[in-house]
Amino acid sequence: MKAHVYVTLKASVLDPQGQTIQNALRKIGFGDVNSVRQGKYFELSLKDGLSADAARIQVERIAREVLTNPVIEQFTYRIEE
Repeated sequence: MKAHVYVTLKASVLDPQGQTIQNALRKIGFGDVNSVRQGKYFELSLKDGLSADAARIQVERIAREVLTNPVIEQFTYRIEE
């Protein structure tokens, strides 16, 4: 079982790295991109036999307590068996 966790800045937080990427894209001809928000991706391999509910609880706790700064970041995840 694997969990895919995506961490991004909250919409209310400025993203200077995303803005820099957007500016670079515009300069090389990708002017149709309105905005870029950058983030982090984590892939967690979970033990075999873990129930779907236990996996969800554990992944949410890891994402909330370890992988994100809750003041400025948010997360989403998906679990695949």
